[in-house]
Amino acid sequence: MRIGVVGTGYVGLVSGTCFAEFGNEVMCVDRDAEKIKALKKGKIPIFEPGLEGLLARQIGAGRIDFTTMLREAVEDCDAVFIAVGTPPRSDDGHADLTYVYDAAREIAGYLKGYTVVVTKSTVPVGTASEIYRIMRAARPDADFDVVSNPEFLREGAAVQDFMRPDRVVIGTTSGRAQKVMRELYRSLYLNETPVVFMARETAEITKYAANAFLATKITFINEIADLCEKAGANVQEVAKAIGLDGRIGGKFLHAGPGYGGSCFPKDTLALTQTGRKLGAPQRIVETVVQVNAQRQKDMADRIIAACGGSVKGRKIGVLGVAFKPNTDDVRDAPSLIIIPALQEEGADIAAYDPEAAEQAQKHLEQVEWKKDPYAVAEGADALVIITEWNEFRALDLERVGGTMSERLIIDLRNIYKPQEMEQAGFRYVSIGRQEVLPKAERALRRVSGN
Repeated sequence: MRIGVVGTGYVGLVSGTCFAEFGNEVMCVDRDAEKIKALKKGKIPIFEPGLEGLLARQIGAGRIDFTTMLREAVEDCDAVFIAVGTPPRSDDGHADLTYVYDAAREIAGYLKGYTVVVTKSTVPVGTASEIYRIMRAARPDADFDVVSNPEFLREGAAVQDFMRPDRVVIGTTSGRAQKVMRELYRSLYLNETPVVFMARETAEITKYAANAFLATKITFINEIADLCEKAGANVQEVAKAIGLDGRIGGKFLHAGPGYGGSCFPKDTLALTQTGRKLGAPQRIVETVVQVNAQRQKDMADRIIAACGGSVKGRKIGVLGVAFKPNTDDVRDAPSLIIIPALQEEGADIAAYDPEAAEQAQKHLEQVEWKKDPYAVAEGADALVIITEWNEFRALDLERVGGTMSERLIIDLRNIYKPQEMEQAGFRYVSIGRQEVLPKAERALRRVSGN
């Protein structure tokens, strides 16, 4: 089949490349000429494991190409995917659909023959119907259907998620459109991936509901972590025990500094706005949004408290600035709240991230960027783990501690065991677990009565 993809951002590029892997002929379009030039050479603008190699293979096979001309990506296509950005509006947080509607209007002008126009962008309920209205007004003679096909890709595992998804959600009641979409996802259907057909409005709500539920799980376990700290309990053991309940599941029950990224913050906000607009307030999700925002601010306070109540003039080393590992994405990352808050209190920041440093430099000022974790630790009064990259899980603790001014680690991701830190002589502060002191300091406090 011939497929057009409008937008070569994260969703568009992954989707287009993977559809090409399925054997389809794909043309991706973007207005950024420099970006298109780079993509034609197989150079991708994001860090996503496995994507660059897969794209190179598809370019070599002649199954995918890139252009700045929308006509080339639309004419004679069986399906055209809209995968442009829907950022939150600055005034009210609602999803900005300007790019989506502009794309729909332009696509209408180039349609030839029956075409399925698919919204891959994350959009509020009712958007597909508005796209249909816009396109029908622009081209009363055109033969097309509009379908909602939300994506459920995790950054850092997007290729795997596309190739082996938990399910494929397709919103359409058109028999012709269903036939085209079944053929597009035929490879997955043969692998017995559930392909769920529903109305467009249902599909649009499904996307937001899924992300809001996952964000709620994260926020829930973070609040349980606070309770564990006050009660002397261990949140990791709580999460393991409740996660063994099949009705709950263990995923997204990892306490930390709050969720971030390109999806959860904007999707939860958009869902609350849609609920208010339609007179069906999403009160649980509204609370999740508020609690998560406060969570990120509280993490800076927690670091300051661990440093004795002040970080003025102190060097704080930061490991990880991406919102999660295996991505260079720093959008709404906790680090963008935590680091400036520490700087406002007078801290000097040294930081390292395997992939996200370049992106973070666009948002963070006066940060001393280092080449590796050990350079960050050198001379630091405290070392803060914000992102749980694998390379941070097996640090040479003796080497780390040997160059620090104080052996203090504040682990916002709980990637180390308290006993391990105690044996290494660190004062160790984590999330939802009791603070650990090295044996010598604990004995000294016991003698002094503190």
